[in-house]
Amino acid sequence: MDPRARDLFARARRLVVKAGTRVLLDADGRLDLNSIRRLLEELAGLCAGGRQVIFVTSGAIGAGLAPLGFAARPTAIPELQAAAAVGQSLLMQAYNGFLAPLGYTVAQVLLTHEDLEDRHRYLHVRNALTALTGRRVLPVINENDAVSVEEIRTGDNDLLSAMVANLVGADALVLLSDVAALCTADPTRDPNARPIPVVEQVTPEIEAMAQGSTSGMGKGGMASKVRAAKAVTAAGGALFLTHGKRSTLTAVVEGRAEGTLFLPAPDPLNHRQRWIVHTLRPAGELVVDAGGARALRAGGKSLLAVGIVEVRGEFAVGDAVLIRDDAGAPVAQGLANYAAADVRTIRGRRTGEIAELLGVRTYDEVVHRDNLVLLQDAATKTRSP
Repeated sequence: MDPRARDLFARARRLVVKAGTRVLLDADGRLDLNSIRRLLEELAGLCAGGRQVIFVTSGAIGAGLAPLGFAARPTAIPELQAAAAVGQSLLMQAYNGFLAPLGYTVAQVLLTHEDLEDRHRYLHVRNALTALTGRRVLPVINENDAVSVEEIRTGDNDLLSAMVANLVGADALVLLSDVAALCTADPTRDPNARPIPVVEQVTPEIEAMAQGSTSGMGKGGMASKVRAAKAVTAAGGALFLTHGKRSTLTAVVEGRAEGTLFLPAPDPLNHRQRWIVHTLRPAGELVVDAGGARALRAGGKSLLAVGIVEVRGEFAVGDAVLIRDDAGAPVAQGLANYAAADVRTIRGRRTGEIAELLGVRTYDEVVHRDNLVLLQDAATKTRSP
């Protein structure tokens, strides 16, 4: 491991650890009790040593398949929800069983993307997790798969763990996976693929190296891990990816594990910025002309109606919108002051005309700069190579 990882973990006081489905289940799709016992003992040991630790668990659907008689992961949402309902209780039962002799208990938190997208609920979740720290409990988080459907899912637990890390301001996120590292190519297809020990910046080239999962159990592949790394590092945290059955969590925090370290940004986004750009999903898009793009990118300006040339999708006041230039490149993401129908009416018009066109001028700006994050900032707020 790179010596920077050892130094980083020596300083880290708040950690989020995510274990993938194949780390928690055995080859037959049942709970791997030996792996789980080792991991829970390590997590409790970190807590006892004064670290604040949050555990993001996968495996609920996988654990629930066999008891329901499924030989493989189903595709129908109701069947997946049923498996999650069964698997969640099995996971918590196992976790509590291993934690109880150590004087700890599980504090289960089930989330959907909808919980994190709503600012008030987002803050309530953060307050609840803060209240759990320093107590003889291990916060265990999972997607609320028993009730969630695609519209309210985070996508996968790699992205959920990144959102949780940003939510609590974690120093580092550890992904315990069924892959050992990010490689220069897919090692199952290219014998010349080499592991990358350190990623200093999540560039388009790094994103292109990511491949989809070939696992039949888990949902997230390498692409989701790189997206998670992009979100966490932009917020000032580090991410370490390693093989969850070949490496121990102890080896990770002692700087002895093999894997890939994604370094944190030296100038991170603030808490509200990271929520806007890495938690909210855009409900629509605004296309701006060259002058509007230039004002946003170089001038740090708010987005005015006069610079908007196209409105895509339907969104309400307060929804997140993605802003693109006229060549299609992403410029920024922000919160809309006007609904899509109203923006269509005022696009290309000067601020002084808004009241006449809409009957009222609620705001001068379509997106105020305080609610806008430049995507070049979010992408480049990582260490330079």
